[in-house]
Amino acid sequence: MSTIPRPKSPRAPNAIKSGEKEESFWDKLGTLGRKKRIKEVQEVQEEGKYAIDSPGYPNQCDIPPEDYVIRDLEQRAVIDPQSARDPELIKLQQILIDWINDELAEQRIIVQRLDEDMYDGQVLHKLWEKLTGRKLDVLEVTQSEEGQRQKLSIVLRAVNHTLGFHHKVPKWSVESVHSKNLVAILHLLVALVRHFRAPIRLPENIFVTVVIAQKNAGVLNAQKFQEQITSEYDDVGMRCEKDAFDTLFDSAPEKLAVVKKSLITFVNKHLAKLNFEVNDLNTDFRDGVYLCLLMGLLGGFFVPLYEFHLTPRDVDQMVHNVGFSFDLMQDVGLPKPKARPEDVVNMDLKSTLRVLYNLFTKFRNVA
Repeated sequence: MSTIPRPKSPRAPNAIKSGEKEESFWDKLGTLGRKKRIKEVQEVQEEGKYAIDSPGYPNQCDIPPEDYVIRDLEQRAVIDPQSARDPELIKLQQILIDWINDELAEQRIIVQRLDEDMYDGQVLHKLWEKLTGRKLDVLEVTQSEEGQRQKLSIVLRAVNHTLGFHHKVPKWSVESVHSKNLVAILHLLVALVRHFRAPIRLPENIFVTVVIAQKNAGVLNAQKFQEQITSEYDDVGMRCEKDAFDTLFDSAPEKLAVVKKSLITFVNKHLAKLNFEVNDLNTDFRDGVYLCLLMGLLGGFFVPLYEFHLTPRDVDQMVHNVGFSFDLMQDVGLPKPKARPEDVVNMDLKSTLRVLYNLFTKFRNVA
């Protein structure tokens, strides 16, 4: 079985001469952010220096004064310059840039800097549509600052819904992303990588030193703290030990077809009792309904319909269904699946096959 490689976009240039600012793709479209006036920079320069150098903060932070051009009561997070030069943090940014460019290569979108190219919602809009396969009703290009904020608000609302942020607050916001807060943008992109199981490996345990500045009654105060951007690969969902399915996918596609056919035969043998039939393992199990029903059939018990969503309306309900089926699997003595519910919902075939194969090995002799 041959596959057609996905087109790759060219890498963003790495070498930028000292003193020069690389013009981003969206700068060329004129979607510039809030302009900083020279007078404002001069006014906050001394305030910022005093706040950072004041007693209680022994480690001096050489933060460019323009990063502290903030309104009264506004809070701004800036990465400490020494932390920003950490090779692992730079590596993380480049991996994320390459991933975005690969995903959007067909649309000829090239990201060069995360803070400069992600803040107005344009790239994030296209990335969300590519990852979800859905369309978002929002203007393609907005040049005014207010238009950018409105678009970013709509895009982030869709992204947060996809990621499951309904009751808990994410580590990013319209304000933080639009103000080019790199910490917030990194948190957002790492969450997308984790949720959609992007085929990349992120550097482990990335921490950054963040300086939080806030102006209150015209006085600028700042404090430093460590913030974790990535965890272990297991936490991000990127690492798992190679197993037979890795081998099948990598070097034995003809045998993979046989395994898929056997699993379809197995599940249809039991689902036929309820007049259901599976045709595509990749898509037919993504909402979790068949998994819940199958567990009841294999385990010989009735699964109350109020415990899961028989006709799920959104991704959250699908994730609930798959997670509930995983609980039922553990109830009948199976180990906790290595896959996450989100993997099955996102139609990760390898994860779905692993789940079904575990059922097959335990219940293949069930009449």
